[in-house]
Amino acid sequence: MPSEAKARIKINQKLEKAGWRFFDDENGKANIELESHTKLTKTKLNEFGEDFEQVSNGYLDFLLLDEKGFPFVVLEAKREEKNPLDGKEQARRYADSENVRFVILSNGNVHYFWDLYRGNPEIITEFPTLESLKSRLDYQPDPRSLYEEKVAEDYIVISQDPAYKQDPRWADPQKRSDYLEERNLSLLRDYQLNAVKALQDAVRERGNDRFLFEMATGTGKTLVAAAVIKLFLRTGNAKRVLFLVDRIELEKQAFKNFVLYLHNDYLSVIYKQNRNDWKKAEIVISTVQSLVSDNKYLQLFSPTDFDLIISDEAHRSINGNARAVFEYFVGYKLGLTATPKDYLKNIDPDDLNQRDPRTWERRQLLDTYATFGCASGEPTFRYSLLDGVKDGYLINPIVVDARTEITAQLFSEEGYAVVQENEEGEESEQIFFKGAFERKFFSKHTNQMMCKTFLENALRDPISGEIGKSIVFCVSQEHASKIAQILNKFTDRMFPGKYNSNFAMQITSNIENTQQYAIDFANNNLNGKTNFLENYKKSSKTRVCVTVGMMTTGYDCRDILNLCMMRPIFSPTDFIQIKGRGTRLFTFQYESGRGGQREVIKKEKERFKLFDFFANCEYFEEEFDYDEILKLPFQTGKKGVGEVSPEQVEYMDEVTVAVPDPLKTYEETPIGVEGMEIDRQLFGRLAKPVRKDDDIKQAIQNDQWDRAIKLFRERYEDKPELYVTLEKLRRAEHLDRRLTWREVLERIFGIIDRFKTKDELLDEEIGQFISIQKPDARYVRPIQNFIKAYLTDAEIRDIVEKKAYAQLATNPKLSMADIRAMNGWRDKVPEYIKDYILLNKYLN
Repeated sequence: MPSEAKARIKINQKLEKAGWRFFDDENGKANIELESHTKLTKTKLNEFGEDFEQVSNGYLDFLLLDEKGFPFVVLEAKREEKNPLDGKEQARRYADSENVRFVILSNGNVHYFWDLYRGNPEIITEFPTLESLKSRLDYQPDPRSLYEEKVAEDYIVISQDPAYKQDPRWADPQKRSDYLEERNLSLLRDYQLNAVKALQDAVRERGNDRFLFEMATGTGKTLVAAAVIKLFLRTGNAKRVLFLVDRIELEKQAFKNFVLYLHNDYLSVIYKQNRNDWKKAEIVISTVQSLVSDNKYLQLFSPTDFDLIISDEAHRSINGNARAVFEYFVGYKLGLTATPKDYLKNIDPDDLNQRDPRTWERRQLLDTYATFGCASGEPTFRYSLLDGVKDGYLINPIVVDARTEITAQLFSEEGYAVVQENEEGEESEQIFFKGAFERKFFSKHTNQMMCKTFLENALRDPISGEIGKSIVFCVSQEHASKIAQILNKFTDRMFPGKYNSNFAMQITSNIENTQQYAIDFANNNLNGKTNFLENYKKSSKTRVCVTVGMMTTGYDCRDILNLCMMRPIFSPTDFIQIKGRGTRLFTFQYESGRGGQREVIKKEKERFKLFDFFANCEYFEEEFDYDEILKLPFQTGKKGVGEVSPEQVEYMDEVTVAVPDPLKTYEETPIGVEGMEIDRQLFGRLAKPVRKDDDIKQAIQNDQWDRAIKLFRERYEDKPELYVTLEKLRRAEHLDRRLTWREVLERIFGIIDRFKTKDELLDEEIGQFISIQKPDARYVRPIQNFIKAYLTDAEIRDIVEKKAYAQLATNPKLSMADIRAMNGWRDKVPEYIKDYILLNKYLN
């Protein structure tokens, strides 16, 4: 092994990266000592060799000091072939003797952080900073206080208004609900209290530190999360909480709710790029995408910065590289979802392991129950849609099964036959089924009939009489555009002068500012107020949002009266999430003036309609096999947003010029390694106009990276002013790997401060692998070698794919001994790489 791969070198680098100092420098005095309180010198440090072989008992302890020079952290360093956990008890005794609370165990490849006040050592990929651990000193976890804390129905109300009981309306049961609604106060319902108590029981009875709440859409998961956050913060079992969501509109929605529920007790903040004010907040809300982008979480946070991590819509946020964010932090973990993924249901692990061990590993990673420490199909707490309807907190839909002549045949066993004539005049028959609609099979008349049926039968707003607020789910963005256009044309004829093409609006990711449109729709101010009824503030002019998948998971719009599935659905998760958009209760209210007096009119939402044009309800009621083993998601590779595969690259059309153009001058100028001035200044010259481009800037602020990259390439790629290409930028930056346009934009707008080298990216990829997969320490070093060789050498990749390992006998990067040392990880690692890593980044 080369010297840079040895344990001491790696540990030194991790310590320095986290801000610890071996020697005095401009940042302060040295804060690393040997076990015997010996101040390190370069000579002394080098005496221990590259891998601590000079130490007779096989380990070496460092003391990390606080700013006053007192012992603060014990770091036990082992040789690479040793498991760091082997020295756990020795480290505990030493930490006790020094009155130290924190321990790091490391062999250079695998690292554990251990807070002796709480639980067991946990795998980390980066060392914690002094600042982070100092902040953690105030964190005094006590599991007993978690389950002994009394949580009553007014647990949140007290945070909102400590004096709420002084209002005389509180004492009157008939006026209490009006009082709570007027003040926007939130009592915990019985089942919400039961959720919190289930968590407390899991801590008391089983010592759990991971929990899963499976709760139907509309049952107040965010309110329950607020109660859990208050429980942890109030009892000292958390000092700072991270709340993860997967879309910007959910980020804003969560922020609004936490401010409402907890503003008198705790501070919350939405994390944004290049902001440090998260350190001032007890509750930090962020999209997973913000933290995943360029592994921002590694740059901004230490593993110990958060003590409770809550994953909203947890069935989505543990997939792909988002899971690395979730697993990076040590602490309690809570998942919230209406639709957990049970990838272990009806699985015989022994049988599956024999047939394909890779599949078993992948199922465990993707399974929501396993991730949160629950048995298959058994969450910490469950409250279903049926429970909510039975208790009067949710409503069921009126299902509208509508089929045209064509759609009825599309989802029949025979399908819909189309006879076409080919170029030779011969007729051929092609059969289509419902999955082909608006993908390979197009019918303008079918779309028109679906829109007409919806408009004629939709539930009306009980106050104004206009068509109730609705969401239409389409096959694709192109389909959504067609449907919005048809709906607007029909309603112009049905309601002349009322909408002016505002009735239906496309809400898909390719539309600029679309997240704000979704929020405005929920708040009843999308394109202004309705003009059906004067001063009706509870209704917006836009009545229908036409989408594909943006408004499914977590979207809170309580006054929805119609949901329309103009697409076939095959996933029960998608079906449940779509149906859940309409199950919430709502009171329609209008103040009218009659005879000088104000009259308040209230109408309750009793039902909503679920329009189904593709027999989806029938499929999930009668055909879908709920005991069937779930299929794993298709493996597409870890492609960053806005990136394209080589097959998708567009090439400039050829242009033929017939005018003669003879050679006039000729001069050769050899360019040295320093390159040309234009190349050295290329990035700065490109960045200047792009930073002023408001369209691109707004797209990035809204996390619309596809749109930002499209605009950027249209306006700046290979234009006469600079002739910028990715290859020119790579050369100008002396980068040893390929770039992506997203990285370029991230640097232009300050999201990243530089382009990382290939080795830096490889180290991060390996760290994520260890965090997610948690291999035994003895396999980490060969896994590291394998990943680096596989990613950077096309020949090795081909050998591994063909399993022609004998060819490695002559390959200097990877040997048969390396392959044998990986044991069972030999097949798992390539599968992981295909799932999570973009190979093109590591090519020269």
